[in-house]
Amino acid sequence: MSGTHAASDAELGSVDALTHEGEGVVHGGKTAFVAGALPGELVRFRRVRRHRRHDDAVLLEVLRAAAERTTPRCAHFGVCGGCALQHLAAERQIEAKQTELAQTLERIGRAAPERWLEPLRGPLWQYRRRARLGARFVAKKGRVLVGFRERLSPYVAALESCAVLAAPLGELIGPLSQLLTGLTLRERIPQIEATAADDATALVLRVLAPPAQSDLEQLRGFERAHRVRFYLQPGGLDSVTRLSEDAPLAPGTLTRAGEEPLTCALPAQGLTFELAPTDFIQVNGPVNAALVGRALELLAPAPHERVLDLYCGLGNFTLALAQRAGAVLGVEGDPRLVERARHNANRNGIANARFLTADLAQPLDANAAWLREGFNHVLLDPPRAGARDVMRTIARIGPRRVLYISCHPGSLARDVGLLVHDHGFALRAAGVLDMFPHTTHVESLALLTPPGGGEIGA
Repeated sequence: MSGTHAASDAELGSVDALTHEGEGVVHGGKTAFVAGALPGELVRFRRVRRHRRHDDAVLLEVLRAAAERTTPRCAHFGVCGGCALQHLAAERQIEAKQTELAQTLERIGRAAPERWLEPLRGPLWQYRRRARLGARFVAKKGRVLVGFRERLSPYVAALESCAVLAAPLGELIGPLSQLLTGLTLRERIPQIEATAADDATALVLRVLAPPAQSDLEQLRGFERAHRVRFYLQPGGLDSVTRLSEDAPLAPGTLTRAGEEPLTCALPAQGLTFELAPTDFIQVNGPVNAALVGRALELLAPAPHERVLDLYCGLGNFTLALAQRAGAVLGVEGDPRLVERARHNANRNGIANARFLTADLAQPLDANAAWLREGFNHVLLDPPRAGARDVMRTIARIGPRRVLYISCHPGSLARDVGLLVHDHGFALRAAGVLDMFPHTTHVESLALLTPPGGGEIGA
């Protein structure tokens, strides 16, 4: 049981570690998690919320600062929940993430890699090309707030700009707030899905009521002034339509006549991907490009080999692998993404990549024809929940190499443990990638080989 209690007296404490959420851990008496405190620091803090095993606390003063402490770039840091580590030097952030991955692999997976890969890094600011932003009209402030949620709060933070959102998204926070405040629909727009594609910026407004004609006129004016594209989403993903000059377009129609589609590219491979404004893409373009390059190095498919790409999405890895391998099969649970992946293969002239839909959240049918085709390598990039139900299938396929790309170290460690301890695989290499600088998100990858798998390359 937890709850807020009366403000306690200020306390002094030494910070021993960081939690998974980036809070400083103070022991001595009941443990306190102090947001904004760093290991090695002596701090003054106040407990504000009680839990069974620890208390949440606010930082009042840093009496002895850590050498790794740095000045946050964003004026909203500490209130906005979009970032948790701007006060920690970038080099130490990535070290902390690798430490967390190593400890999680050991604790949950009971495994350690034979070698650690060099972390993949990219830009520290203006890197986030995809984000889900909250929107909320606050009567006391007389305006709609647009941005990320407050730290440990359901409320939308009062932002004017964002230093981690890719251009032009970061500077559109204030203008969007002004726009939505002036709409009759201002209390019926709870969310904005924002995508900064390579050639256009898409903003999907979740609308809980039909917009008035005056609303449509203001939205069109904003489109012209800021060179963005608005989409309206009154229901599920199938309801997303492009804002038009006259009437909403039919569901599934993503562009006006003569308008170029949204795209993102992998320059090193010469690949361009077409996407819908609500499609999943890796949020950090440069890090994603580096990740695709590393996947090609680690799997090193030969022209005569076959690769299976599970949770393939738009074909981010599939098409690059198809440029090296004899054939690649991409499998995805969302039929919309499968259709888009097929389109992207055609768009890029890739003839040796196939795609099919399968529910990867359930145990796979061992008699499925595609599972009997035979694959030399497997790449998987599952969602946060991981890929527990396909681990046995991967072992049964018997690939020479398995590359697991993960957005959650706990599920990665669990699944790696299954391959290592239940099926005799070896964890040959692991590493982290800084997909989300200044946040506590740990993105990682692990390379495994089956019993007797032999030597690996890069």
